[in-house]
Amino acid sequence: MEQVTIRVPATTANLAAGFDVLGCALGLYNTLTFTLAEELGFSGCEAQYQNEQNLAYVAYARVWQELRRGDVPPVHIHIQADIPVCRGLGSSAALIAAGASAANFMAGKPFDKRQLLSLTTEIEGHPDNLAPALLGGLTASMMLGGQVYSVDYLPHPELRFVALSPDFPLSTHEARRVLPSMVSHGDAVRNAGYLAVLLRAIEQGSEELIAASLQDRLHQPYRRRLIPEYDRIEALANQNGCNAVCISGAGPTILCITRDKDFAGKMERSVMPLEHRWQVRDLPVDYHGTVKL
Repeated sequence: MEQVTIRVPATTANLAAGFDVLGCALGLYNTLTFTLAEELGFSGCEAQYQNEQNLAYVAYARVWQELRRGDVPPVHIHIQADIPVCRGLGSSAALIAAGASAANFMAGKPFDKRQLLSLTTEIEGHPDNLAPALLGGLTASMMLGGQVYSVDYLPHPELRFVALSPDFPLSTHEARRVLPSMVSHGDAVRNAGYLAVLLRAIEQGSEELIAASLQDRLHQPYRRRLIPEYDRIEALANQNGCNAVCISGAGPTILCITRDKDFAGKMERSVMPLEHRWQVRDLPVDYHGTVKL
């Protein structure tokens, strides 16, 4: 196969207490086309990303190296990116999933998606975004002995995932830098309880339970300080009838979970007077994950 086009969904990770564990694929996509070429090349992305450090190429090369079939075949990568960069919607995971999947198809599909998940998690460092990016849906993942184990949950069909993304980025490195190196036993116990209830609440579609279990002691209290107007967005969401609010991934996107089909429109009007420009997206859950077009 000399050319393959791969589509990968955006993802929202953590979902409060599910730090580095939970992720959900959403209906916003990056589409990448890989074409065998005489030398490595790129189009559709900024010049600073057109090199061997591009995560799509890193993952592409990693799969070929795993197969041990000689040199990595040179490729031209065209990137159509609708997932915003450094906004907490899994843009890095989308590139990794695309690169690994492209190499896998070009090589005759020797790996299944779950094998690719373990392989690519070496690059990302944790599977919370990669699992839903590859597999689709709402997933909980863990690592054991270099292997990733992932299970899926089924969000209630009436739930809506509304993402508010600002006009400023937040690097994952900075968002991790502010986290404490240790947490108390009590905080760990509370987070375990929040996580267990949250998963069932999302399946049941209970807005009250979701709001109550979207608490967290591990990362949100520290990261929300890095997001200007977070408190204001949360207050506006509450005023518009949604109390289930959390940081998407490492931020700065803020996620609201509701059953109100008019909520996104209400928030679009409510955020207009704010200092920063917030893009409001009402995103469905994507159940397909990474696919070849």
